[in-house]
Amino acid sequence: MKSVAALLLVGMLILWTDLPTGSTWSCPPVHITCAMHNPPNRCYFDRQCPRYQKCCQGFCGRRCMSRPPSIPISYG
Repeated sequence: MKSVAALLLVGMLILWTDLPTGSTWSCPPVHITCAMHNPPNRCYFDRQCPRYQKCCQGFCGRRCMSRPPSIPISYG
């Protein structure tokens, strides 16, 4: 019985570490690909980014991105 409880606790800890850091938005799609064979990544996980940012695939490697504005902004 103790082993089942320990296994359940370990499973919950694994799920807890993989949860997003309070952000419910998803990364924008990438339509252009970099010509570099192995582009540099500035992050690998959301935990490596500042608060309220996510680690997203950019056009040339992964980087931390802020949430896009919810209302489109036009300047003209």
